[in-house]
Amino acid sequence: MKETLFKLTYGLFVLSTRYGMKDNGCIINTVMQVTDTPLQIAVAVNKNNYTLEMIKESGEFNVSVLTEETPFSVFQNFGFKSGRTEEKFEGFKDKERSANNIYYVTGCTNAYISANVVNMIDCGTHMMIIGEVVDAKTLSDKPSVTYDYYFKNIKPKPEAKKKGYVCKICGYVYEGDPLPEDFICPWCKHPASDFEPLS
Repeated sequence: MKETLFKLTYGLFVLSTRYGMKDNGCIINTVMQVTDTPLQIAVAVNKNNYTLEMIKESGEFNVSVLTEETPFSVFQNFGFKSGRTEEKFEGFKDKERSANNIYYVTGCTNAYISANVVNMIDCGTHMMIIGEVVDAKTLSDKPSVTYDYYFKNIKPKPEAKKKGYVCKICGYVYEGDPLPEDFICPWCKHPASDFEPLS
């Protein structure tokens, strides 16, 4: 049943924020406009992401809209490690600060949106953040990357020779057999039910 939902159209974005002197960001796949007046967007972020904790404190965030030219290294940097232990923007060259002093990704981004938090809705594993747009800029006319395009053209294919399981969400490979029932993906925090055997 869950695989059917993969047919929905998703984009891929970097959600970023700054609190105190710390910058952080993570990969998300849900951003949408919810109202025109006032101009508001909604983003959904996994509760395990440190970026969410920082947004709760800062009350503001940026969304970088990634393009089909985004290299896999960007997804590795913002999606496969934790801001609790890594400085994701340190050494990352393609970045600029918007008027709210929060980084957005450049180079492989066709737009960024800055917003202030007006509401948060608990949605189980994820938190839905409603933000009022305070700034937005188009950077290029390059096509936005979709989840489907990412899986077909950007994410490396797992090696078929290994015995193990691959996460259908982010591509993490668990080597070994069987996969423990209580296994949690170290990259995207999804459960063992979202893994399939390597073919």
